Amino acid sequence: MARTKTYSEAISLLNTCQSNAATIEAIRKSGGRLNEHAVAEMHDYLRKIGYKPDDLNKLNVVHITGTKGKGSTSAFTERILRTHIPNGKIGLYTSPHLCAVRERIRINGEPISEEIFAKYFFEVWEKLEADPKTLTPQTPQFPIYFRLLTLLAFHVFLSESITATVLEVGIGGLYDSTNIVPKPIVTGITSLGLDHTAVLGNTIEEIARNKAGIYKKDVPALSVVQDKGWEVLKEVAEKNGAPFEVIPTIPPTPLGLPGSHQLINASLAVALCSKFLSIQKYPFRPSSSSSSSTIPESFVEPLAQTRWPGRCQLVKQGETTWLLDGAHTIESLRSCAEWAFAEDKKPDVLIFNCSGGRAGESLLNELLETGSKVKEMSREDLGRRFAKVVFCTNVTYTDGHFKSDLQATAIDPNDLSQLATQNALREAWLKLNPDYNPDNVHAVPSIQHAVKIVREAGERQVLVAGSLHLVGGVMEVAGLQDALSMV
Repeated sequence: MARTKTYSEAISLLNTCQSNAATIEAIRKSGGRLNEHAVAEMHDYLRKIGYKPDDLNKLNVVHITGTKGKGSTSAFTERILRTHIPNGKIGLYTSPHLCAVRERIRINGEPISEEIFAKYFFEVWEKLEADPKTLTPQTPQFPIYFRLLTLLAFHVFLSESITATVLEVGIGGLYDSTNIVPKPIVTGITSLGLDHTAVLGNTIEEIARNKAGIYKKDVPALSVVQDKGWEVLKEVAEKNGAPFEVIPTIPPTPLGLPGSHQLINASLAVALCSKFLSIQKYPFRPSSSSSSSTIPESFVEPLAQTRWPGRCQLVKQGETTWLLDGAHTIESLRSCAEWAFAEDKKPDVLIFNCSGGRAGESLLNELLETGSKVKEMSREDLGRRFAKVVFCTNVTYTDGHFKSDLQATAIDPNDLSQLATQNALREAWLKLNPDYNPDNVHAVPSIQHAVKIVREAGERQVLVAGSLHLVGGVMEVAGLQDALSMV
């Protein structure tokens, strides 16, 4: 069948490269050892699409990793650079996406268009297709999903003559597919924590060693102040010949992203941009104070204007106010609750999901505990404020289909059909709120079901949390795509 080379066909081909639940389980069991060939394989894929690693240096990369806040730090960094490089083109590569895959590849804050995505996707795909010999017998002809998107981002940014690139690591650092740029301009690590332990290691020190893999010879290697693990970061930086620097937290300043934790992310962004602009000789006035913890005057406005969709984002739509936050860890749900229950916000519908591996009860408990402190009321009273509580899967539509951009093969199909996670969350909610009317707690098989319940509930403030995939699906089904812009 002849190719149409449309966006939807590109997404269908991309989806054939997803790791399924079985592959992810195999990686867990192997202790993450499937990573060993990752960088060599990426170099080989890069060669197949017509580039050498040194070509990537033209992208003028700011490379960012960390456990918490790497997306927010990338958003702050992109906004500051866009403000300071007039007539420039700033590339931003992040993950995951909310509604459309092309959100992962942005130029000057906007996702690339469907036409641009499809054009460059097929250029990459056809070159890989024409060169089927793989590096090892285990290497697939077409790279897995995230690696393919990374190759695509490099191809887009080089073809579009990008001025500066903010590159967010997928998972870890050392073996990540983004870690093939020989000489970024500057690298930075946000707060470290325990996440993706099956692949990265079970201690902060092991995780720090993996993340510090992005530090390169003679490239400034920055880190926020860490509770643990900074000695490992420093050791790896020195071994790699990278000048290491711990970044102090800036004084409180208005930020476009709510939450007290964002000050740490903004601090790293300020330091990354200061280094970048100085090294690249763009005119800007560094902080007038001798203390490195103060903010250059021209950074204040972009920090206040930064947007990062789906994270502590309030969107009004008719009689519904959506409070959207993809928080999925104890710490991020605490920050979510501090934001969602603050000031005049009074969420009275909850839509929630989390991946089966994460303990749902402790996440819901954190949301209620922190919310009750913010509202200065008992946890039981806060629980009663919710007219409806809906636990749904991340499946987009009531007919059981995903929007193709949101297709997920990493979910165990048995779990989806049984609603195992959603029913466990429902039980957890009723255990935490024993007086709550069980008729108002719903476990439903799709996001469309959840949005229908909201629509029937009338004027409401709806808190959507627990999963970025859930937030993206709600934005898609509820028609909130206009809220995806960072401009």
